[in-house]
Amino acid sequence: MNPSDRLRVVVTGATGNVGTSLVRALEREPRVGSVLGLARRLPRLELAKTEWAELDLSQEAAGPRLAQYVEDADAVVHLAWRFQPTHDPVETWRTNVLGAVRVFDAVAAAHVPVLVHASSVGAYSPGPEGGPPVSESWPTHGWPGAAYTREKAYLERVLDTFERDHPQTRVVRMRPGFQFKEESASEQRRIFAGRFLPGRLFRPDLLPLVPELSGLRFQALHTDDAADAYRRALLRDVRGAFNLAAGPVVDAGTLAGLLDARPVKVPNAAVRGALATAWRLRVAPSSPGLFDAVLRLPLLATDRARRELEWAPSRTSVEALEAFLRGVRTGAGDATEPLAGRRSAA
Repeated sequence: MNPSDRLRVVVTGATGNVGTSLVRALEREPRVGSVLGLARRLPRLELAKTEWAELDLSQEAAGPRLAQYVEDADAVVHLAWRFQPTHDPVETWRTNVLGAVRVFDAVAAAHVPVLVHASSVGAYSPGPEGGPPVSESWPTHGWPGAAYTREKAYLERVLDTFERDHPQTRVVRMRPGFQFKEESASEQRRIFAGRFLPGRLFRPDLLPLVPELSGLRFQALHTDDAADAYRRALLRDVRGAFNLAAGPVVDAGTLAGLLDARPVKVPNAAVRGALATAWRLRVAPSSPGLFDAVLRLPLLATDRARRELEWAPSRTSVEALEAFLRGVRTGAGDATEPLAGRRSAA
């Protein structure tokens, strides 16, 4: 392939869970010539094809710099996202919604041919109770009680308008289930459980019981498998949304097996009440609204990704969770600020 025919890809949020997997996947892809990774803090990650630039999408001043960064891009992958602080939804809105709009505006102004956006299973409306997996046509109105799901759903509407007004840009929306890998475990523990929860607690001998909650079942996949789907979407002439997940579906029995523990039925209201109290006291970073949203997530049918992207996960959901648990116990991380390891009461 002529070097001039290779793609230049810009990735926002390139130092996070999915971003680090994606830039490494693009490093190995011969049809990609260069990658520009954008992040709020520059990483200590040296890759042959990848340059880095510091950019905070929540700031209005990010607009002109974005325009410069995407000017000669063949594709933009928008991954940047802030989960915290859940107590200040205005702050997450500035990054997640206003920052995304800045990215979309820059893509439109530069006439970038391809935009791949990280949506989520959280964008979907609650699924049919106990029903079958849903396709990409299921409504994307999210769950109104959690900032994460509200913001993901709102951006789906923004992209609807973007696609109408800019049909020359090929837009792809990725809607994955929960994404885990060993290197992201420390970050995910901090985001959802708090930095003071010791990783050593996630040992089978210290967790003899797992709460069995009504409605708790979800899908997961290894982050590297999700990154492979992003790579394929960049290189194929596809548009629209793609569900991403691996089997089997995870429930309390699956979690109990991973932890060599026993599932015990616990009333949802009791768990939600304890979480709400801990959240109000700022002991737990995850809001009760997010708990409500997780219990209402639909299961995802991945037929379209398997058919049009020729994508299939190389690891099961259980293997992805095993990697996460290894990372939590050992304080694993990566050479980026978001994925820094061992930031906890060990």
